[in-house]
Amino acid sequence: MPEGHIIHRLAADCRLRFAGRPVRASSPQGKFSDGAALLDGRLLEETDAHGKHLFLGFEDGGWVHVHLGLYGSLRFGAGPAPAPVGAVRLRLVGGTGDGGHWADLRGPNLCALITEDEKRAVHQRLGPDPLRSPAGEPAAGEPAWARISRSRSSIAALLMDQKVIAGVGNVYRAEALFRHGIDPYRAGRDLDRGEWDTLWSDLSTLMRQGVRDSRIDTVRPEHTPEAMGRPPRVDDHGGEVYVYRRAGQPCLVCGEPVRIAELAARNLFWCPGCQRR
Repeated sequence: MPEGHIIHRLAADCRLRFAGRPVRASSPQGKFSDGAALLDGRLLEETDAHGKHLFLGFEDGGWVHVHLGLYGSLRFGAGPAPAPVGAVRLRLVGGTGDGGHWADLRGPNLCALITEDEKRAVHQRLGPDPLRSPAGEPAAGEPAWARISRSRSSIAALLMDQKVIAGVGNVYRAEALFRHGIDPYRAGRDLDRGEWDTLWSDLSTLMRQGVRDSRIDTVRPEHTPEAMGRPPRVDDHGGEVYVYRRAGQPCLVCGEPVRIAELAARNLFWCPGCQRR
């Protein structure tokens, strides 16, 4: 499932290509035909993202609420739109002087036309998003800390709970905890405020870097392939990481084998040497 940085990047890409201009909207698959018909020819005014939720705001037409889920994708192209391929839930086409742009939304978990009040309700049930606040500002993470500091649940489980903090997925969860030497099984209430503020600030920094680069890189300069003389990581997720999908391999810092376990139906990766209880 795409993590929050990808959704914010998609919001920015939609804004760049379509905002401020009328767009043609259609649903080649047919599952969003009524919604597309209401939006066709309207001005796309703004885009928004909160955690893993994408919103496209249309003039007098409400918001398209998108959640990609595990299998959804949003792909962009320039020039004349080709014939649709696969189950395209929503196609947007915007005519501009450079030949126009198009975007195809395929296989999302959710694609619905909602009102401003319904959009507000989505925001209210989500935790704070590190990408919707000033970079590293501790006060922005206060609502998450209020829940974490009272919880007996593990910090690893809490970071994946979108009602606690929105946008963090399996990669950022594993990497942020490693970077700060926090055992993933520690109860939320056992963290101190300084640890949480540092963790929140680091997530904000890492995720902003992810928006910029469209990949997740979490290793510090001294642990890059160039600095360590090691081969670059080869993985379909891209990016240089410490523990994610490195089960059984030596930790880049202490050499202990990286461990893997299942937690809340997701794989958890950590280093027992660097993340001691």
